[in-house]
Amino acid sequence: CMAFCVGKEQYGLVREDSWRELSKFPDVFVVDERDKVVKLSEQLQTVDKRTEKVNDVLVKLREDQVFDCLKGWRYEMYPVVKSYRSTPVFLVERAAAGLFGIKQYGCHLNGYFYQDRSLFMWISRRSPNKPTFPSKLDNLAAGGLPVGVKVKDNMVKECYEEAAIPADVAAGAVPVGSISYFLEDDRGLFPQMGFVFDLELTAEFKPVAIDGEVDQFYCWPIEQVKEEIVSGNFKPNCALVVLDFLIRHGYVTADNEPLYEDLVTSLHRTQPF
Repeated sequence: CMAFCVGKEQYGLVREDSWRELSKFPDVFVVDERDKVVKLSEQLQTVDKRTEKVNDVLVKLREDQVFDCLKGWRYEMYPVVKSYRSTPVFLVERAAAGLFGIKQYGCHLNGYFYQDRSLFMWISRRSPNKPTFPSKLDNLAAGGLPVGVKVKDNMVKECYEEAAIPADVAAGAVPVGSISYFLEDDRGLFPQMGFVFDLELTAEFKPVAIDGEVDQFYCWPIEQVKEEIVSGNFKPNCALVVLDFLIRHGYVTADNEPLYEDLVTSLHRTQPF
């Protein structure tokens, strides 16, 4: 991989299959094989100009069907940042984020309830039409964090769109921390952080899919949920969110899980830049 930089600061990582294609656009991307770095052209001095020129390249690559990830074009812009609260240096189409290995942020909701002293959790199954991880198991509600939206506001929005949780109910979601991880797949590189919320619901609540991103919902006893997260049926990051819940609520402990230390560490990976 090569470092992806704007000016002197690193914002991502670029695999060889990506930087070789980007090198065909030298007015936008400067590829230095000796120093192993891909830089945005220093002629692009503003956020708007960088966003425009990078998007022009991505549109061309999409038209030429160079990268499969661009077939899932979202029309949703992600900020390119050093950290969540820092100022973006440019914006990039969400589907292309993995090509640059930039940090991405999202929010996840654990929706659960107690009945007769037993704990149950709502799990969703992603639509088979989703461009990423179709038909995989997922949290009750989750979503990427787009430009200009606060974490809690985005969580409330996703709660309604994905599960018809009313805003006044979703507002009770409790921020309980985050997970961080690094994923590589055929789409690219994904250093990510997910902001995690817990929401205790009533036993009478029944989620309803609104935006078409969810195929169906399951209400499972927590022991079944525990079994499913190691089945391979979950979207990987969503399995981590559930694991975090199980640890925090005492269902996975140092006394009952031989790999407890490794599991805890896996939830909070240090990113490579």
